[in-house]
Amino acid sequence: MKTVSIITPSFNNADTIEDCIKSIYQQSYTEIEHIIVDNCSSDNTLQIVKQFSFPNRKIISEKDKGLYDAINKGIDQASGEIIGILHADDFFVHNKVVENIVSLFHSDFQGVYANLYYVDRNNTQKIVRKWKAGKYSPESFLFGWMPPHPTCYVTKKVYKQNGLYRLDMGTAADYEWILRNMYKYRVPFEYLNEYIVAMRVGGLSNQSLKSRILANINDRKAWEVNQLKPKWYTLYLKPLRKIGQFV
Repeated sequence: MKTVSIITPSFNNADTIEDCIKSIYQQSYTEIEHIIVDNCSSDNTLQIVKQFSFPNRKIISEKDKGLYDAINKGIDQASGEIIGILHADDFFVHNKVVENIVSLFHSDFQGVYANLYYVDRNNTQKIVRKWKAGKYSPESFLFGWMPPHPTCYVTKKVYKQNGLYRLDMGTAADYEWILRNMYKYRVPFEYLNEYIVAMRVGGLSNQSLKSRILANINDRKAWEVNQLKPKWYTLYLKPLRKIGQFV
């Protein structure tokens, strides 16, 4: 069986991290390595983490340079053949998520992505938006497409060959990483057509109009740093695609 390393970056997530942890530890798939990278939380995040025992867990507690620096630290420590990320505010929607992800990894594919729910922060049973990724071709990126980053799992080889997350991209670091791998380097991804992750509303790139404008600037930068050229309409279509998530 392939080992799956799941990285959870955290910072003062005492109110949500228990749901995240339980959803990992209740998975039917047993070969999971859980790596928690905590930015010296000042609440009781770490105390909650330590209440749960898990046979293959690593806890890193030290100052970092932000979310993507924490993720990079986790990737560096990962021993699994497959690596994914589950943020401390997020959780798996059922106990066969990892099993279903692993089933799609074979010689033809080095990555998997799926669908995502946005849920109310205080009532996680209430679905606010549905991000159904759909199948893609590399050219889909020209029309503003991208998969939900928290559903993306790749082989460790992908990180070794194509690099980690850039720390100069702001909230577009996930978009840049996806664009680099799926569009520039044509890493083959398989689509798992099911909802696997629930994300509480209020993500870093979706908090205000100001942050949306900044995210759009960083999205453009993601193309530039990879020496890629989008269509004139690409970055207008990207945020517009979210409208369909409310239907």
